[in-house]
Amino acid sequence: MSRRDRTTIDTSLSFLDVISCGFGAIVLLLIIARVGGPTTTEPDLALQRQWVSAKQRIDQLSETLAEQRAALERQQRELAASRELYASRDLSVAERNRQRQDEQARLKLALQVLSEEQQRLLGPEFSRQDQVIGGIPVDSEYIIFVIDSSGSMQSAAWPRLQQEMINILDIYPTVKGLQIMNDMGQLMFTGADGAWLDDSPAQRDKIVRRLNSWAPFSNSSPVEGIQAAIKNYHVTGSKISIYVMGDDFQGRSVRAVAAVVKQLNSDRNNDQRRVRIHAVGFPVQFAGGREPPASAVRFAHLMRELTAANGGTFIALGSLN
Repeated sequence: MSRRDRTTIDTSLSFLDVISCGFGAIVLLLIIARVGGPTTTEPDLALQRQWVSAKQRIDQLSETLAEQRAALERQQRELAASRELYASRDLSVAERNRQRQDEQARLKLALQVLSEEQQRLLGPEFSRQDQVIGGIPVDSEYIIFVIDSSGSMQSAAWPRLQQEMINILDIYPTVKGLQIMNDMGQLMFTGADGAWLDDSPAQRDKIVRRLNSWAPFSNSSPVEGIQAAIKNYHVTGSKISIYVMGDDFQGRSVRAVAAVVKQLNSDRNNDQRRVRIHAVGFPVQFAGGREPPASAVRFAHLMRELTAANGGTFIALGSLN
């Protein structure tokens, strides 16, 4: 019996083992490489880029939407605030109108009570010659406003002037005629030379509204306007009041103006004044606590002289508010 070479067999088995292990290792590497290696294809990369771009666009749209929502909310808040402001203004105007009506009603009641008391004390034959409210006789049938339309009045006193004109007109429930001119004698409503404007609530509102845009040239001297009012609108036997509205007088001589007005306003037939002259002084030149110019002092002096000599009243306002 022959014996095999054991060394040869062991060598063959070792070679097979090595081959098998190597093959197994290669297979294992292929499996690992297929499972854990990069598997992204070109289509996948394109989709990923599109998703990133879409997400960026969505983020931008979200930011824009948020900004527009914030702007809309801000506009809504501003609109609400504006509505509240206008509502409060409308309320304040209505409240002032109501207060004015209440004051007029109380004034009429007071005058009625006063007249009844006077009649009781003085007898049924008593008749009141002049009604006076706030120092101003209100027995006139015709009213003429002579308004200083200079730049100082336009810029500083115009709102207060409008209010004072409303207050003066409220004193007279109805009159036979109205007329408005500036201190140069230029009429507010042209074509009415020598004629009267019919009095009505609509006409009074029209006058006040017209003041917003009415700005004729002025030399800051009411002399021409007073002369034109007396010459063109004096009606024998009628009660006429002139209201001078201004802040300064650029003329030189108060005495000379007073003398001219006295001569012009005298009725030779019955030695009576043709018109009453009232005045309202606006403290435009006194603003800021500074020393008033000489023209403002002359205006006050002139108005005191004219009103005292012509049956009227001079009212110097304490402020422009």
